[in-house]
Amino acid sequence: MVRLIKRLWFDFTHAFTGWMGIILAALVGVIIGVAGFTLHFAGFTNYFGDAPETCASCHVMEEQYDGWLTGSHRDVATCNDCHAPHDNFVNKYANKAENGFMHALKFTTGDYPENIEIRPHNRAVTEAACLHCHQDMVDPIVHGSAYRGETLSCIRCHDGVGHKR
Repeated sequence: MVRLIKRLWFDFTHAFTGWMGIILAALVGVIIGVAGFTLHFAGFTNYFGDAPETCASCHVMEEQYDGWLTGSHRDVATCNDCHAPHDNFVNKYANKAENGFMHALKFTTGDYPENIEIRPHNRAVTEAACLHCHQDMVDPIVHGSAYRGETLSCIRCHDGVGHKR
């Protein structure tokens, strides 16, 4: 098996010698360079952080950002505190990647509604974030007799808490 792998590697690396190797190296270099420039110009690495300004960098989120600036959570929470999972690192960044892709797709194609609405998966993430931060306050409500068997929704009644409308 090792001999087969060595032979395949030898055949692959020696297929691109001479002018063919130079052309291939140049092509790969151009592709990596253009991709790197595009990612840098788009501020790609900013999306790994928690700065609310990054979330507001898209013009369609200006209203939400302005609302957050004047809202009750400004001094205690960023966008990711309410809109990204708290259970583990992998889920947080998988969620951010999926949301980023969907945002980019919708905003690039212009295929988003005038009134942007939260998707069901993200609604569940936001509900979990409310419970994560406010657990001491909501535990008696969640476990109280009035709500037994009923799914309690924080954002059904408190949808404007993080920002002013």
